[in-house]
Amino acid sequence: MTKGITSIGSAASDLFAAIAKEREAKAPIDLARVERGGEIADHRPEGEDVTFMHSILCQIGLPRAKVVGDRFERKSGPAALEVRAGSIWNGSEMVPQFIPYGTIPRLLLAYVSTFAVRNRTPEIPFGESANEALRLLGITKSGHRFAMFRSQVSALSACSMTIGFNAGDMAYTFNGSPVEQFEAWLPGQEGQRAMWPSRLVLGNRFYETLIKHAVPSDLRALSALGNSALAMDIYLFLVARLHRISRPTKIYWHQLQGQFGQEYGGANAATDFKRAFKKALGQAASVYRDANVEVVHGGIELRPSRPAVEPKEVRRLRAV
Repeated sequence: MTKGITSIGSAASDLFAAIAKEREAKAPIDLARVERGGEIADHRPEGEDVTFMHSILCQIGLPRAKVVGDRFERKSGPAALEVRAGSIWNGSEMVPQFIPYGTIPRLLLAYVSTFAVRNRTPEIPFGESANEALRLLGITKSGHRFAMFRSQVSALSACSMTIGFNAGDMAYTFNGSPVEQFEAWLPGQEGQRAMWPSRLVLGNRFYETLIKHAVPSDLRALSALGNSALAMDIYLFLVARLHRISRPTKIYWHQLQGQFGQEYGGANAATDFKRAFKKALGQAASVYRDANVEVVHGGIELRPSRPAVEPKEVRRLRAV
């Protein structure tokens, strides 16, 4: 997808054209996503449809693919994120974990952050609400995604982060962990063959800044993008940025690659990234149809857009 992404979904013809294109491409997963985008456009998010994500993680995302080694760093303008792998106690020994990556940690962070914001607590229960969490995240208790969910919960709970950013003439560094405490049922409890999370306690600093800087988005949109971490990152970026700008803003390809495409390397890195970004941008825009964004010569142009979640709904949820 190149030009023509401007104000996707502003007219019914756009929806019909998008669906027709998906049908011609014979891509049922994409068709389901486009049709879900139509549902979102017709019914604005409210209640449990509204989710929250830390503003920093809307600007700088976790790894999208498995990382070799125990350290990952991503930069975006005057900000950077470093993630380091940790270990989990399994009842008899410390077990090294990998760095969380892909779509599931993003969905997991959305669930955890939403619970924390709505209930004003850093303590996230999983034992009694595990099935509800899986339902909201679109994960069933079987198959590869369920196995990945369990392992990614452990990886996310064990990792530590360093966030650096500039504000005015000062440079700030924050060291900490999203999860301060991880509790899990040991294998053998009620037929379990692996550890199952019981409760997460968010790190104090992460929780405090989350409450102050949580970005509201649509959980239905994130779930619909569940096959592409890049599309999820672009969606969160657009949700956090578009409603705050007051004039058209151009972002060049080299800037976008610095923010979203550091994984791309080799002689064709720029071309490969541009192709992947355009596809993922189209996916993100299909579930955020008020996003006024267009691919232009040299990059993309962002324009003031309606927020993904109405401010009055956010205020209502925060007040509950």
